[in-house]
Amino acid sequence: MENRKIILAGGTGFIGNGLIKYFGKNNDIIILTRHPLASFGRVKYVQWDGKTLQGWEKYLENADLLINLAGKSVNCRYNEKNKQEIFDSRTASTKILGAAINMLEHPPTCWINAGSATIYRHAEDRPMDEYTGEMQNDFSVQVCKQWEAAFNGTNTPHTRKAILRIAITLGADGGVMMPYLNMVKFGLGGHQGNGRQRYSWVHITDVCRMMEWLYEHPEQEGTFNCSSPNPVTNRQFMETVRQTAGQSFGLPTASWMLSIGGWLIGTEKELLLKSRWVVPTRALTAGFTFKYPQLQQAVEEIIGQLPRRRYQLF
Repeated sequence: MENRKIILAGGTGFIGNGLIKYFGKNNDIIILTRHPLASFGRVKYVQWDGKTLQGWEKYLENADLLINLAGKSVNCRYNEKNKQEIFDSRTASTKILGAAINMLEHPPTCWINAGSATIYRHAEDRPMDEYTGEMQNDFSVQVCKQWEAAFNGTNTPHTRKAILRIAITLGADGGVMMPYLNMVKFGLGGHQGNGRQRYSWVHITDVCRMMEWLYEHPEQEGTFNCSSPNPVTNRQFMETVRQTAGQSFGLPTASWMLSIGGWLIGTEKELLLKSRWVVPTRALTAGFTFKYPQLQQAVEEIIGQLPRRRYQLF
């Protein structure tokens, strides 16, 4: 994919930076963000608030691909204020992008909205895919449902649309791997809870590749799970990270300890204990292939990019 105009809404986080790294050398990238940085190369930052039309919408004119990643992080305490901000930041940004698209003479060719694989229920009995996956009504699922409803409620007759339900994303430049490696480094890299909960994951490179694949296949639209075809248990995940980092031992963390730790650092234990057993049936059936289908090769690639001090004490 070269010489295309790509818009990243809310593109300054871990996945956004991965997309900049993946697409930035050969394409024009425009980042819509509340806190613009200095532009560099073919990457330009533009101010927006994710709620109102303030002039940023003109940058969507003649865009090839719009990717919406905007939304308050769920890595926080689920009090009423944070819950409302999590809902509003996702639905408002999605609706205003839809409104902007409908104002344009030449709207984006394709619009990919980020979603979350946590939309499916806690599952230890069978995998969840786009056809047979089941949903419940806990807070995380409600967030995902409202997010997708806002996206599906927009009418963009000249812009093809797709939702990516993204699993826990692994990469060397941020995200969850750094906290996990810190735990491993200090001997705390055992399983969390009973360790049986499923851990659906995807390498950041495959997130970028699936977005590129969707753009390049105009027959594809609708909802796709963006998750490795080989999810593992939490116990298997932590063991793989430990062994790849050269650590033979890791203390497990009981559920009650996670409750205390979550309170201390301002997050929720659900983020570690929910069993996300998600598979990418639609993408695989349509011919998408993963560069990192197996956890071992993904973790090896990530740790191989890091200095030794990031995952070992000595």
